[in-house]
This record gives sequence, structure tokens and C-alpha cells, in this order.
Amino acid sequence: MTNAVQDSNRHTISVLVDNESGVLARVIGLFSGRGYNIESLTVAEVDARENLSRITIVTSGTRMIIEQIKNQLRRLVPVHKVHDLTIEGPHVSRELALIKVASTGEKRVEALRIADIFRARAIDSTNESFVFEVVGATEKVDAFVTLMQPLGLIDVSRTGVVAIARGPKAL
Repeated sequence: MTNAVQDSNRHTISVLVDNESGVLARVIGLFSGRGYNIESLTVAEVDARENLSRITIVTSGTRMIIEQIKNQLRRLVPVHKVHDLTIEGPHVSRELALIKVASTGEKRVEALRIADIFRARAIDSTNESFVFEVVGATEKVDAFVTLMQPLGLIDVSRTGVVAIARGPKAL
């Protein structure tokens, strides 16, 4: 199966929920109870006045499974809106990662060169290591991590995908 076919089954779902304890557990329980996989999950308060948070979930499945996920999410009590950004139109999605690389000599120079190509920033540096910050599509972050492995990759921390629809409408 090609990446293009696999990616066509990957969906980014944005869920607007009440910002209260237990909401995330209910959403995760919906996925785990039915055997659905969560590839990426981010949560943050987006409206303090209205006490709302946005949950961004990246998951994969057939069209029928994705529809089931969205319908079941809509039935959860604290959920206000569910949007499948993948099929509703243009959207922007990004992920942030911090990548620690320990190397010296030529490998250190090569790590800096590759970081420059990927527009990754060195946000910490010692004589033996760098911490790079890279932001972009998941595929970009994956590619950067892969290229850093032979150069001394020792640690990775990722945020998960955040996404928003393009244009003048809000979630």
C-alpha cells in the first residue's frame, strides 16, 4: 500500500468541548473502548470566557469508521462541535518537536547543515549536543528525526498535530 493511499485514510478531527475534568478521559475512552487508534492528540483551552477547549485528534480508518467516530463524539455530553478538517476543506496543520542530538566533529557539522535545510532552530547547545526545534507537517518532522538518527539522535519530544481550518469561519 502506498503512502498516498494510507494518508487518504488519515483524518484530522477537531472537537470543541467544555473545559472540565473528565472530558478527555471520555473522548479517549470512546476510542479505546471500540479499538480505534489515536495517532496524535492535542488539547488546549481556546476560550477562557466560554470555558471551551479544542481537542485535535489524528486517527485512521475507513470512511465508515471515521463517520462512526465523529457520530459517537457528537453524542458525548460535553462536546459542542465536531469537524473533520480532512474532508471539510483546506486546513493548516503543524507539529512541533524538540530533538536532542549528541555528536562531535563531522557528525555535528552535518547535523547543523541538515537542521538548516529543515529550518530547524538550535535552541540549546553544549560542546557535545544540540537541541533542535522543528515545526511543520508530521512528515517533515518524521523526515528530520530519521536523518538525525545516524548523527547521534538521543531523544525526541513531540507536541502532536494542531490544526485549524483556513478561511474566515471559526470552529
